Amino acid sequence: MIRVAVVEDEKRYAEELDSFLSRFSEETGNMLKILHYTDGDEIAEDYAGGIDIILMDIQMRFMDGMTAAQRIRERDDAVVIIFITNRVDYAVRGYRVNALDYILKPLNYYALKDALLRAIERIPAPSAEKITLRSASGFLRLETDSITYVESIGHNLIYHTKQGEHTVRQNMAEAEDRLGGSHFFRIHKGYLVNLMHVSSVRGNDCIVDGMPLPVSRTRKNDLMRILVEMADLH
Repeated sequence: MIRVAVVEDEKRYAEELDSFLSRFSEETGNMLKILHYTDGDEIAEDYAGGIDIILMDIQMRFMDGMTAAQRIRERDDAVVIIFITNRVDYAVRGYRVNALDYILKPLNYYALKDALLRAIERIPAPSAEKITLRSASGFLRLETDSITYVESIGHNLIYHTKQGEHTVRQNMAEAEDRLGGSHFFRIHKGYLVNLMHVSSVRGNDCIVDGMPLPVSRTRKNDLMRILVEMADLH
C-alpha cells in the first residue's frame, strides 16, 4: 500500500487528482491510500512521517506548498514531493527541498502518471515497520507484520500476534489510524485484520491465522476485492 497525500485547496483540482489517482491504481496495480489536506499548514504542523508521496499545490491560503515542504524536509528526507503549480518559475525553487518534479495546471493525466511511476521507484524499500503501544505493564514495540488481528473488547483492544496477546487502552479508530500504512482492513466493528495473515474467506467468516472472525455484510465485497488485488500483485 502506497500512502499518497494530496495537498490542494481548490476542490476541483483535488477531485481531478483523486480521479487520476484512481485511474493510475487501476492501470498499474499499485494500491494507493489517499490522504487529503486543504492547506500546507494542515500537513506540515504535526507531520509525523508515514507518507510515501506528497502531491503539493504551491499557492495556498495559509501556508504555501514551498514552506510546507521545507518544514516536512526537516523531519523526513525520504518522502517524495511532487509540486502542483500553474507557474513554471516555481520549478527552480523546488530543487531546494529535493522535489522530484512539478506538474503544471491544468492537470494532465499522463504527466501525473509519469511522475508517479518515477516517484514509486524512489520510495525506500520497506524495513520492519513497528508501532509503539502503551499497556498496563508499560510501553511495548510490535512489528506490524507480526500482528495477526486486533480485537475490540469493551474499552480495550487486544493485539493478537504470533508471539502472544497484548491488551491496551485504545479504540479501534486509533488502531486503524496507526496501522493505516500496512495491510490491515476493518472487517467488522470489532475486528481489524492483517490481510497478510488471511488464509481464506468462508461464508461470513474471515480465517486469520486459523481463527474464524466475522465479516460484516457491508464490508465483505471490499474485503474480497482487496484480497483479489493483493493476489494479482503477487
